[in-house]
Amino acid sequence: MAEAKTRPTAVSVEDFITAVEDPRRREDAAAVVALLTRATGLAPTMWGSSIIGFGRYHYRYDSGHEGDAPLVGFAPRKANLVFYMAATEDARAGFLNRLGKHKTGKGCVYVNRLSDIDPDVLVEMARGSIETLQARYPA
Repeated sequence: MAEAKTRPTAVSVEDFITAVEDPRRREDAAAVVALLTRATGLAPTMWGSSIIGFGRYHYRYDSGHEGDAPLVGFAPRKANLVFYMAATEDARAGFLNRLGKHKTGKGCVYVNRLSDIDPDVLVEMARGSIETLQARYPA
């Protein structure tokens, strides 16, 4: 079985954010980290080289593949702020309808700027992600 590439690291979240080149993206990243820290009550940790994660859960698929992942994740990419959060389909649709300007992928939400979205909805999404994943993968 292949080893997961995205694992917690000892890299400082603060150092990572300081190294974000674009000043606006760096400012948004710092604001998101503060917001998600307050919303989740969890300390941020670097996962791999570019994802900031909050909390941790262990998953195991029917195929036997298993690993660990953050309950809530975020990455300040060059093109977008990327949020990695889980929710039931109904809850996800409800959150996204109220979030603001965004695009979605299978498990990601892409935002150009933090000011494009409602931070209160982002907080609800983060808390919903934690509830969903803890129910789906009890410790």
